[in-house]
Amino acid sequence: MTDHKTGTRDEWLAARLELLGAEKEQSRRGDELARRRQELPWVRIDKDYRFDTDAGTASLADLFAGRSQLLIYHFMFGPEYTAGCPSCSAIADGFNGSVVHLANHDVTLSAVSRAPLAKLQAYRRRMGWSFPWASSFGSDFNYDFGVAHTKEEWESGAVEYNFRVTDLRPPAGQDSSWFDEWASRSGTDWETYRREGPGVSAFALEDGVVYHTYSAYERGVDAVWGMYPWLDRAPLGRNEAGPWWSRHDEYDSQ
Repeated sequence: MTDHKTGTRDEWLAARLELLGAEKEQSRRGDELARRRQELPWVRIDKDYRFDTDAGTASLADLFAGRSQLLIYHFMFGPEYTAGCPSCSAIADGFNGSVVHLANHDVTLSAVSRAPLAKLQAYRRRMGWSFPWASSFGSDFNYDFGVAHTKEEWESGAVEYNFRVTDLRPPAGQDSSWFDEWASRSGTDWETYRREGPGVSAFALEDGVVYHTYSAYERGVDAVWGMYPWLDRAPLGRNEAGPWWSRHDEYDSQ
């Protein structure tokens, strides 16, 4: 017998209609936030970023692939990693289905990581993905957009991430074995692993000029993590006490 509150269909419907009002308000609030994102000032980009892609060396403008809008997922895959971040991998599992629809709405979706292109290509084959993925190896791109941090920043405890200065090192005196265990899933230690960070950035291209229009980090990336909207509607919700997910080819057979 369940410990959860139970009721009649009529009681459920009354509670559901009350919740529906709150959901509609959340939708209206979401529409307003989307409008405010679009009203942010655009920042012209004059720096000549270079990327390695399947088609060869590319500029930031080239990543638009002939479209006027570009969405970039900053995928955590540093040069020292042996595999992509498990969390970023779970997020990227949803990209293939979206790419074709976005492309037909004048938007290119691409991932960018600092690992050399050959590593990204091998991992993409392993995961069965086909979305565009560019390497910014040797470029300042990830640093300039707040998702890569230098060793000096790390050691100072003053990393700029998610529009604030923070210390990403394990707290002093705390057992760091969990941190290193998680990092080991990408073949590295916590410091090397967490000098990369996840994020989303948006760009516009007008008259040959690229503009930065938006970026989000941490929980701001939740919106593109496809499994969570489903879990938020499941009977037990997210029901998590820590990271429970894995790469899709690492789960035990069900």
